[in-house]
Amino acid sequence: MTEGLRERKKRQTRQYISDVATGLFVERGFDSVTVAEIAEAADVSVNTVYNYFPAKEDLFFDRSAGLVDRMGRWVRGRNKGESAAAAVLRELREEVEAVSPRVGLIPGYAAFMRVIENAPGLRSRLWAIGQEVQANLEEALREETGAADEDPMPHLIAGQLGWVHSCVMGVIGREMVKGRNPREVSREVLVLLDDIEELLGEKVLNYAVRGTE
Repeated sequence: MTEGLRERKKRQTRQYISDVATGLFVERGFDSVTVAEIAEAADVSVNTVYNYFPAKEDLFFDRSAGLVDRMGRWVRGRNKGESAAAAVLRELREEVEAVSPRVGLIPGYAAFMRVIENAPGLRSRLWAIGQEVQANLEEALREETGAADEDPMPHLIAGQLGWVHSCVMGVIGREMVKGRNPREVSREVLVLLDDIEELLGEKVLNYAVRGTE
């Protein structure tokens, strides 16, 4: 559907407020910046900020919705003959090889991570997002395999694939905080992904293979 003028303006306003807030958080730290200061810097009312972002943490993790469902989307979009684990590994390799900002391979990511490290509220929200990712992935696995509610396998497999994702993101975050070159980190993480795949058992690697028919 074509985006209307009203929707486009709302999206642009939301993005502008988020960008202003992120700049302030990076400059001064998350806990040192108030919503009122963000509203003033963005030239909007405090109510407008809250209309777009119900909580202050939402201003920082404004793209979390795309993160929450992306592994589920990878599983649902896997190729014929491809397992859930193979799809997740393939997608991660593609993003890492492309030096994608979506996995944190971007100059300036170190500053972003330091804001999180220094803000307990953001660390808690990041943990909560991780739980949402896990639940979304488990739901996708149950739907794709037709597993019964009492079947523990989708939960167990989601845990394994969640570990793969969090391990990759954790290593990237740790290395980028050191101020390293994104392309160098990319090459190292591609090797790490090979090591991770070797650690996964056959049940994980062969779970939820999409039929070829």
